[in-house]
Amino acid sequence: MNAPLAYDVIVAGAGPVGLFLACELALAKCSVLILEREHRPHSPLKRLPFGIRGLSAPTVEALDRRGLLEQLELHKSVRNPHQTATPQGPRRQGGHFAGIPFLDGNIDTSQWKYRLPSSPPTNLLSEMAELESVLVQRANALGVEIKRGFAVTDFQQSPDGVTVQSGGQSFQGRWLAGCDGSRSVVRKVADFEFAGTEPEFTGYSAQLEIADPEKLSPGRNLTQTGMYFQSQPGYLVMVEFDGGAAHRAELATLAQVQEVLRRVTNTDVTIRALHAVTTWTDRARQATSYRKGRVFLAGDAAHIHSPLGGQGLNLGLGDAMNLGWKLAAAIHNEAPDGLLDSYQTERQPLGAQVLDWSRAQVAIMKPDPTSRALNAIVRDLIHTRDGATYFAGRVWGLSTRYDLGGDHPLIGHSVPNFEFENGAKLGEFMLDGRTILLDFNGDDRLKQLAAEYGGRMKYVSGQAKEQFGLSAALVRPDGIIAWASDIEANPGEASSAAARWLMKQRM
Repeated sequence: MNAPLAYDVIVAGAGPVGLFLACELALAKCSVLILEREHRPHSPLKRLPFGIRGLSAPTVEALDRRGLLEQLELHKSVRNPHQTATPQGPRRQGGHFAGIPFLDGNIDTSQWKYRLPSSPPTNLLSEMAELESVLVQRANALGVEIKRGFAVTDFQQSPDGVTVQSGGQSFQGRWLAGCDGSRSVVRKVADFEFAGTEPEFTGYSAQLEIADPEKLSPGRNLTQTGMYFQSQPGYLVMVEFDGGAAHRAELATLAQVQEVLRRVTNTDVTIRALHAVTTWTDRARQATSYRKGRVFLAGDAAHIHSPLGGQGLNLGLGDAMNLGWKLAAAIHNEAPDGLLDSYQTERQPLGAQVLDWSRAQVAIMKPDPTSRALNAIVRDLIHTRDGATYFAGRVWGLSTRYDLGGDHPLIGHSVPNFEFENGAKLGEFMLDGRTILLDFNGDDRLKQLAAEYGGRMKYVSGQAKEQFGLSAALVRPDGIIAWASDIEANPGEASSAAARWLMKQRM
């Protein structure tokens, strides 16, 4: 008999995606080891203001459904600090596309008719370092083991598990999840195909001191060679359209950043001191498969693109939320046929959409007449009510939907945060990450169906203040509606839908 493997899952990478995936697995009673290359959890550029990321609706909902949202202190006081001057005075930005803002006051929120007053916000700001700290605390509380200073260097698969080499040691796991970023060792060792397009520019994020800051304009500025952006003194973002030539593994020097700054701004501005800098590009690539045998990819390991618009973090956390419960079901021998395959079929199309969204932004930022003309047209469109609403729906993730089949318009969408007549909200029933059979009519047949799945399915019954005409719905652990009915629920339909995502309890 083979010796038992030490861990159910080994996760490479202790960034937000790896941590969130580990938490989802541990919540489902899986043993998890995270191997992280860096000794220290936070770099200076993960703190204010470069560490600020916009969290879209699916991410906000995921954090809320696991009781993590209120632990993020930043969002309680600052939801979106950016203001845009208009003839009517300063207005709050709802987001941007290639630096072109859309304003809250222009957005027709009635387009999203399934959002309720009890729903969490559509978008929030969070500091990367704070988000990681919250997830680390969560992981520790759930028993996840985190080893820092352990870079994954190699691994071997067998039919039963994976042997991972890291820090001069070997670790055994049943599965391996590569959440180790854009230069993923897991992706390279497993030889995943990583297809896409090459970069147009090199971007720089720098914390610095400028001797003559009056030579630079505040805010976002398009120039003849690129773009620069100042959100506050001492922090600068630059983009130079050089085909990504300056992006490299080693850090840029003060002299190099000085040269780029002068070229991009067309000034003789002088940098007095450079405290921290990182470079990035708009290279857009995606793994053609998110799984090879017992190895999965998630986050930047599975897809990379320009950080413009900040959608990469949200995309990666969505990967983790989708994969976690499915992989846990497989570990516990509770996964129906095809469940693990649905990770790729659901997440890869969303990744492709985000890559194209990033490419489109770059296309209208180029310093050439054609791009400037496109930029002007998009600017006109985004300032209309329909245009602002479209861009908000995309940036905030409100248009996100999985194609799960079925006729009901809510299938494949995130479940509304229904508020029951006793004041309880549906999100409060989702903290333990189980499938929910939601029954607004108190149908004993649905209650019996839930009982057939034992502890894997939670039966929730009661009248809600607003039900959108629903009588019942099946909600996956990630909050996605897998089945719904407006008329009196058909237990046979509900049973068929449940069997697609969950195995019944063995007697």
